Amino acid sequence: MSNGNPLLDFILIHADNSLILSQRLSEWCGHGPVLEQDMAMTNIALDHIGRARLLYQYASELDSAHRSEDVFAFMRDEMEYKNVLLAEYPNTDFAFTVMRQFLIDSFYIEFFEKMNRSADTQLAHIADKSLKETQYHYKWSRDWVIRLGDGTELSQQKIQTALDRLWEFQAEITEPSDAERTMMHQNIAPDYDIIKSSRQQRNSSTFAEARLNIPSNPWQQAGGKKGYHTEHFGFLLAEMQYMQRAYPGLEW
Repeated sequence: MSNGNPLLDFILIHADNSLILSQRLSEWCGHGPVLEQDMAMTNIALDHIGRARLLYQYASELDSAHRSEDVFAFMRDEMEYKNVLLAEYPNTDFAFTVMRQFLIDSFYIEFFEKMNRSADTQLAHIADKSLKETQYHYKWSRDWVIRLGDGTELSQQKIQTALDRLWEFQAEITEPSDAERTMMHQNIAPDYDIIKSSRQQRNSSTFAEARLNIPSNPWQQAGGKKGYHTEHFGFLLAEMQYMQRAYPGLEW
């Protein structure tokens, strides 16, 4: 579902990616495998909430209906969210969470390295701040992919299972939507073909070091950027939006 403003649609894709991923990561709070990693995932979730807020605030400035950041985050219907399907995939276990984070981080570290030279100065500023956080996130997720892959027989089996299952969701993030293509042509967004190539190199290098086999299945799921989501998304939104739906008007 388009808002009729390519810049607004572009911003919402990346704001929604951060918000939904932060919701998934926050589900680990108090349930992490060890205290240190419980805190690490919670801190990464907070970084993503902060990034989502900056993007929603900018979206609010552009929105003809003058929706606030809270309305963008908590009062839209399912098909109005534009996050990729990978971001909403359930945690399943620690290996799935690590692999999902790595597949998203390996895109965003390339994205923000180029986005901080955007023709849109406000987005360039957000990208510059987000890059520093993403470098930490990428180091965390990459280290864990290698540690699990090059660890015990059980940890290797679990992270390979996560890669096999999540593989069909990994390419959507590098396939530009109509809004993203428009932003590329206006030098607001970076070239996604360049990002895709660099990301593949990062992924291949990491999987080789982790002794993981890259799945051969070429099929890739898509639709999140157009508002089509998995069966898991409704349950996630129900929990995430409960307070704002029950007590409208709350502010972040």
